Amino acid sequence: MDNRRRPIGVFDSGVGGLTVASAIKQILPNENIVYFGDTAHLPYGDKSAEAIKGYSHRITEFLLGYDAKMILIACNSASASAYESLKETYSGRAEILDVINPVVDYIANKGFHSVGVIGTKRTISSGTYSDKIGTAASGTKVFSMATPLFVPMIEEGFIFDDISNAIIRTYLSDPGLSNIEALILGCTHYPIIRNQISKFFNFNIEVVDSARIVAVRLREMLESESLLNDSSSRGKDLFFVSDYTEYFEKIARMFFEGNLDLKRADIWT
Repeated sequence: MDNRRRPIGVFDSGVGGLTVASAIKQILPNENIVYFGDTAHLPYGDKSAEAIKGYSHRITEFLLGYDAKMILIACNSASASAYESLKETYSGRAEILDVINPVVDYIANKGFHSVGVIGTKRTISSGTYSDKIGTAASGTKVFSMATPLFVPMIEEGFIFDDISNAIIRTYLSDPGLSNIEALILGCTHYPIIRNQISKFFNFNIEVVDSARIVAVRLREMLESESLLNDSSSRGKDLFFVSDYTEYFEKIARMFFEGNLDLKRADIWT
């Protein structure tokens, strides 16, 4: 097969990575996607770094079985815990892209004085965002806060209602977020509630969603490696979950309308 026509492998713990996959389809409509949502192990945010590494390596092997030319870690917890390990292990077999480094570069180029980061316990406790922003933009003050209820809230379908608004308000009322210029959504699930988050801040700050930023970086990488699919003749996007949930299919169809081939793949047995 022409390397340019090989698919892009994308994985996340659940529905969150669909926000990134959707951005990829908007920016790179000729590319094919093979998506894996590890719904059997979600949320990743309360798992150990070693456990997440193990999941990430097994999923990468699965995606490489579909001849993926690029592996996109569409999960902040996995990006923080497994990115370097995946790069080292799979160098030469596929390009590896995470969702953290592109956002750090974006923040550095914007020159913010103060930013907030919200994410899972694993992402925040790793210190990845604060460390990387401290290196790339030393003049930027970073306030990081774990918001562990957001992922299960979203995965259970509690969005756009009084429950989600109460949880959002409880977390974002923290004084550390009172004077920020931008808020990094350090989890790919969070764009699903982006409007509610923006509304809490009266739309006065920039809410940084990694999806489009990462999709643009992906396009740059494909172009630099001569892997960009410039053919309008394309195959079918494939979507796999390790444990089927009706909510995953509902959200997936919201992003991808009728073009959805969802299958269960128990890669752990």
